[in-house]
Amino acid sequence: MQNATALMGHSTLSIWLATRRLPLARCGVTFAWIAVFIYAASNSIVTLLVDIGAANPVDEGRNTITYVNLLLLGSVLSVIPMAFIFQHDWTRANIVRLNRRDWCMMTLSAFLSSALTPGLFFYALANTSVINVVLVSRIEPPLFLLAAWVVLNERVHRRTMVAGLIAFAGAIVVIGMRDSGGFDALGTGEWATVAATLSYVASTLVTRVSLRDIPLGIFSIYRTIAGAVIYFVVISAFYGPQVFRDIFAPMLWQWVWLYAGVVIVLGQLAWNMALKYARASELSLATSFSPLAAILIAMVLLGESAGPGLVPGAALIVLAIAIGNGSVALKRSEHAKVV
Repeated sequence: MQNATALMGHSTLSIWLATRRLPLARCGVTFAWIAVFIYAASNSIVTLLVDIGAANPVDEGRNTITYVNLLLLGSVLSVIPMAFIFQHDWTRANIVRLNRRDWCMMTLSAFLSSALTPGLFFYALANTSVINVVLVSRIEPPLFLLAAWVVLNERVHRRTMVAGLIAFAGAIVVIGMRDSGGFDALGTGEWATVAATLSYVASTLVTRVSLRDIPLGIFSIYRTIAGAVIYFVVISAFYGPQVFRDIFAPMLWQWVWLYAGVVIVLGQLAWNMALKYARASELSLATSFSPLAAILIAMVLLGESAGPGLVPGAALIVLAIAIGNGSVALKRSEHAKVV
């Protein structure tokens, strides 16, 4: 276990040090794509781990690798490597500079990002397929761009918005042509995905605002710990604390490192860095590729089928990526002319 922790911390630190040598603009884009690929695989990884637990039950046939156990324990364990990476951010001077608004923003972000959003996504995964979760969540890119324009006053290129809408149309095509019944088969899992996506957009806006004034290390660690506490309290209130009775099961501890190390630590580190340095249009372009990657990963790891709508839907998503890429290139060209 100690070797696993050391390896996770070493690999994360290596990526951190390597990307620090890049220019800030390129660093933000690089982190955005790293985060996208990690999060594209996250739903399949979580579902696969739950399936492993179901195949290895304990007393009375209980599955120790449940969604609630993974989220809570994974969040707590992820603090270990983050504390090692961000130890220099936790200085008395940095903490004293934080005002009441900063702490409120971090607490709100903890509730949205580390408790509500993953809780809703995990609930969705328990009630529908990974591919359905991926496709329904495609409402995120256009919503994020619109919210960034309205709330953060960020300029959004028209072609970028068009690209986001086309990517969403591709997701609609795949959902509508699925063998399971298309839109008529949408249930609690799909609606939970909609709620999770709205929460995710809100958390992203809060994070972008917070990272302007708060050191990344303080923000990341506080948000993870506070989010875990909030999640534990909320789940215990709804289902009772006995839902976490297998939190120390050996089977859970054997596999939770994969989720904590890859999805939470590397994923959140990369995404927070992307939010800090990348433009909204660059973030939207990277996330537009996420559904294709997530669908392919789910097909390989879980054997799920996207149905006959995969090819036309994927074609629309690829078109959206091409349009979005052209938009980013155009903005860079305009910026170069101004300079």
